[in-house]
Amino acid sequence: MMMDKDSMLREWDLSGIPTPAYVVHRSMLMENLRLIDEVRKGAGVEVIVALKANATWHLFATLKEHSDGATASSLSEAKLVEEKMGERVHTYAPVYVEEEIEELLKCSSHITFNSLAQYAKYGARAHELGVSCGLRVNPEYSTVATDLYNPCIPQSRLGIRSCDLPSLPDGIEGLHFHSLCESRPEDLEATLQALEERFSHLFDRLQWINFGGGHLMTHRDYDRKELIEILRSFKSRYPHLRVILEPGSAFTWDTGVLVARVEDIVRNGNRNTLMLNTSVACHMPDCLEMPYKPQIVGMHDPKANEEEWWIGGNSCLAGDMMGGWSFDDGHTPQVGERVVFRDMIHYTMVKTTMFNGVTHPDIVIYDPESGFCCLRRFGYDDYKNRMG
Repeated sequence: MMMDKDSMLREWDLSGIPTPAYVVHRSMLMENLRLIDEVRKGAGVEVIVALKANATWHLFATLKEHSDGATASSLSEAKLVEEKMGERVHTYAPVYVEEEIEELLKCSSHITFNSLAQYAKYGARAHELGVSCGLRVNPEYSTVATDLYNPCIPQSRLGIRSCDLPSLPDGIEGLHFHSLCESRPEDLEATLQALEERFSHLFDRLQWINFGGGHLMTHRDYDRKELIEILRSFKSRYPHLRVILEPGSAFTWDTGVLVARVEDIVRNGNRNTLMLNTSVACHMPDCLEMPYKPQIVGMHDPKANEEEWWIGGNSCLAGDMMGGWSFDDGHTPQVGERVVFRDMIHYTMVKTTMFNGVTHPDIVIYDPESGFCCLRRFGYDDYKNRMG
């Protein structure tokens, strides 16, 4: 039975938290890890942590106990995993550069190349260091609706098409595809069908295959039993292959919040805007990029004749705002009141910017037994050091 996160959020006392702050709830995280373990053990596959969604290294010791390693997309991510998790990483980046490749390879157990040219350039060095080499392929199929997040759009720069890979170069041990985004099991099943149609003639020469990320297996509506059956079926067809999944969002999906404070209330025309000490553009960029409307604890989509409220960020970008919501209890908000954005741990801290010199929110861990612990507070020096 899954944890009732709705009730937990309504009962969570965040009144004493300095704002703005990202707050990770350890119990919610542990619930996600329980569900991920269910898939790992039930399907007999490897599930590794993708740092691109969340890189809070204070959590690495816990994540290590419930995963099979980590995946990195840059030298900084790879070094962080080696230093704080004590693991060599599965590495993939769209392109590698000469100045970083030696150090990156030393941090890697596996490396995936985006093109045959990159493998030709760096593959021999990887083999010398005992790093297992793979190629990213493009199955030319994806159910992702938003082009910004769809790596299989026509003329995509990500992955090799089957027409350009009639056979495997010597030394390639794995294939990697990534074409999902917050997807369901049926999306993976359809993608695997496209993958096998185009690339299965190469599988007998492989040791491993990486299904990439986008498997939102910790969502309350996700059918993990169906996922396990899909994975088992694939493994029965290709029993010699190690199957690897590298979800990012799934590990920290709905495991915490962004707490902000109302600093002003602006009423222009028929629009009410709560001016906050946080920013959509700087601190919740996926809301504008995807785009999607975040959930706010104690608020809902407006119904007929309900007073509607927008939220405005503290940068000067005209579009640093979103709306609208109504309060569950119908009250009129006041300056100083807290606004709590739900599910703000994945793809927030890792994408946070200091545009306009806007300061990053604090990073806080909440443990039901020990209470709140502020891991990091940002200030002027962080901004200054980023600028020069």
